[in-house]
Amino acid sequence: MEITDQIAAVRRTVGSRVLQAGEARVTIVSQSYDSTLDDLWDACTNPERLPRWFLPVSGELRLGGRYQLEGNAGGVIERCDPPKSFAATWEYGGGMSWIEVRLTPESDDRTRFELEHIAHVDDAIWARYGPGATGVGWDLAFRGLTEHLATGEPVDPAEAAEWSLSEEGRRFAELSSEAWREANVASGTDETEARTAAARTTAFYTGTEEPSES
Repeated sequence: MEITDQIAAVRRTVGSRVLQAGEARVTIVSQSYDSTLDDLWDACTNPERLPRWFLPVSGELRLGGRYQLEGNAGGVIERCDPPKSFAATWEYGGGMSWIEVRLTPESDDRTRFELEHIAHVDDAIWARYGPGATGVGWDLAFRGLTEHLATGEPVDPAEAAEWSLSEEGRRFAELSSEAWREANVASGTDETEARTAAARTTAFYTGTEEPSES
């Protein structure tokens, strides 16, 4: 799939949710795949299959089990309703957020994959980078899933890393960041603020800006 087609295939929504600890930022990303419900569930939960498009995972992928994605987040699976949904904590860098995955059949052989990421984000960090800070990363994951489901082949991590630094990979990050800017504006954020945040996110993902320590 061309990168412009992949970007266009994804729905992005930005919002908020009130949790016990206060207001949280919510980003929702979804895409419809030519896959049965059971096959897509397997792609998202099978520890032997997850590394083919996302990351190697260890731990216990069951209700109450703790998982760890190699070099990334870990957490606890808090809810599980196979083959329709699961929810888990997303613990990374000393912070904790939450993810919810929902699979919805659109026909016998087509299923929508929706992922909701819920996080308490410092206002200054949100103003600086906006939803694209995590949204671009999820777009990259969805691209990997698209390739895996289309070909059945695993995504080579070294090739994926090399691609992300290529001209096409940088263009993908730019388009993804722009799409998240549009979702940010649609949520009520000022256009100028959203555009500035998107520019910083693009610079970060294309390697022209160092990560902020604030």
